[in-house]
Amino acid sequence: MPDRSNIVYVYDGSFEGVLCCVFACFERREMPSGIFTQSELPPTLFPQEVIPTELQKFERVKKGIITKISIEAYELIVDIYFSCYPEKEWLICDFARLGFQMGRKITSCITLDTVDAMLGAAKHLHNESHLLKGFVRFSDYDGVMVAVIEPKNFVLPTLSPHFCDRYAGETFMIYDKTHSAALVHRPGEWRIIPITEFTEPEAGEYEQKIRSLWKLFYDTIAIKERDNPRCRMGHMPKRYWSHMTEMQNENLLRPGMQSLPPR
Repeated sequence: MPDRSNIVYVYDGSFEGVLCCVFACFERREMPSGIFTQSELPPTLFPQEVIPTELQKFERVKKGIITKISIEAYELIVDIYFSCYPEKEWLICDFARLGFQMGRKITSCITLDTVDAMLGAAKHLHNESHLLKGFVRFSDYDGVMVAVIEPKNFVLPTLSPHFCDRYAGETFMIYDKTHSAALVHRPGEWRIIPITEFTEPEAGEYEQKIRSLWKLFYDTIAIKERDNPRCRMGHMPKRYWSHMTEMQNENLLRPGMQSLPPR
């Protein structure tokens, strides 16, 4: 196959659609100049080819990757699809091309630019997911816990096992503002759904006092003499602060407000 043909693929943005683009690459014996969704398509003079999503072709490619390359390669492709890598669709197609040539050993060929980029993007995804397991802050709204995050990667699929297991008996939602999606959970059931608009409810008196207590605790245990802003930003990147209760400029509890009202 040539490195890049003078053609651009347009697909529907789904994971099934990406693997259908892989199918098209092999069927036409070409590597497109780029692969984009209709909404992300940049101005281009190259002809555009719409690649329809067909589940039969998706299943053929999925089965081929798992059996002829490895299940690890397929899982890596899934990770890259959820990542924020700029040309992830093209990267997936090129990785599949190399994988079908080289077989199982492809995931260890880190000297190849495509494999190195794939592993780096997957590492970035899982590192951000790991950080958010500790940085997500829930607020209570009449028995429903709600949290808002703004990750670079689409981390909800990797966060869901952790939070659904940890809060199995709770009703909660984690809203991903960046990707307009939410993880919605209630006991015994969860799903990730698209949400185009979301406005966080106004915090009630009980929730406001809980936030104040948490801020008071955070400030009280701090050791002023060991304050190191640079170190803190290394472990707690500043881009997460806007949704972290302890980093907000809230007033501490006023005298006479130390007791919480009954729920």
